[in-house]
Amino acid sequence: MSKGSNTPVPATALRVDVGWRSGPGVPDADASALLLAGGKVRSDSDFVFYNQPAHSSGAVRHEGKRDAGGRVTDTLLVDLTRVEPGIETVMLAASCDGGAFGQVPDLHIEVKDAANGTVAARFDSTGATTETAFVLGEFYRRQGAWKFRAVGQGYSSGLEGLATDYGITVDEPQHAAPAAPAAAVPPVATPVTAPPPAAPPPPSAPPAPVRLTKVTLTKSAPSVSLTKQGGTSGALRVNLNWEVRKQFSGWAAKLGRPVAMHSDLDLDLCALYELTDGRKGVVQALGNAFGALHQPPFIHLDGDDRTGAVSSGENLTVSLDHKHLFRRILVFVTVYEGARSFADLHATVTLQPQHGAAIDFSLDECTVPSTVCALALITNTGGGELVVRREARYLVPERGVSPQRTVDHAYGWGMNWTPGRK
Repeated sequence: MSKGSNTPVPATALRVDVGWRSGPGVPDADASALLLAGGKVRSDSDFVFYNQPAHSSGAVRHEGKRDAGGRVTDTLLVDLTRVEPGIETVMLAASCDGGAFGQVPDLHIEVKDAANGTVAARFDSTGATTETAFVLGEFYRRQGAWKFRAVGQGYSSGLEGLATDYGITVDEPQHAAPAAPAAAVPPVATPVTAPPPAAPPPPSAPPAPVRLTKVTLTKSAPSVSLTKQGGTSGALRVNLNWEVRKQFSGWAAKLGRPVAMHSDLDLDLCALYELTDGRKGVVQALGNAFGALHQPPFIHLDGDDRTGAVSSGENLTVSLDHKHLFRRILVFVTVYEGARSFADLHATVTLQPQHGAAIDFSLDECTVPSTVCALALITNTGGGELVVRREARYLVPERGVSPQRTVDHAYGWGMNWTPGRK
């Protein structure tokens, strides 16, 4: 599509991929969406991005990033059937972190049917220079039907400038002003009077402004304090996404007849936990050990996802309201079936506290025959402070040893394991 053009799209669940090509010196980018009525958001909750990943209506959800051989996509799922009647436009944007879009090659937006992958629209944004945010496209209603328009409008003020233009209240660092010196007041006699009438109750506090900060864990900066980031209560959502790739049957390729086979890949997100009272255990789909959120271990696995790409992947939820009861939590992932290692699976991990900044990282390229990867270690350092450390550690089980027993041994959990099944 060319800039300014439009095309009809089906009123259904759509996958919106904001994509670019990574490489040395290429800054990171993030996709976001604003739901607009009369050209503005109705409230800050109409802004969907990495720190506020789902709209209350279920119409828009931020899925996160994938890197497939240097091609990065940040995905939004938009279900147009769930867009509320008062919303006229769903605006689709991208912002740049640590640079400008002039340094980001092959920036584009692609709209697909989420069910079958059919491409409904694509717009390649070119000619960027110093812009740090872009409105790439928008869904809008026209005579009861939905259309997609290629926009390509750049901003030099980043995600903050774009958001505030559409009515979002953004949290800014507050600087205290110096106190004025107190004026000297001569003492006076205070007459005895009747007590003043009771003051009216204070008005309810306005909603907290949107926080745009986020944390990316890397090899050089592998850990962060959840407590210092504001993640002291509520739910911590751990999301694992991966890319389902086509594989080729080796025997057919040797015969000169390569046949593309779609792997039934199944990764399992799991957690080893140790509580302050000494109790230990595992939360995983194997053996239906899904845990519980409102009673020990205060960790719950949402379900067993077998796609990783089109749906929301696999999710663990940790109740930070009980953080004082945690000694340590190790989040790890196993290959249940469909692959012999993590090579070429391009998995990404996001930790989203209910309060506080999102924490994300991608897994490095796997170069060993690993079927279990330690993702992150959450440790109570004392006084209720929780620290998240990026592990991204591929482990190779010995022959006849399960992935669970392998990760247990590597981190000294000391549990007894028996065979299980889903």
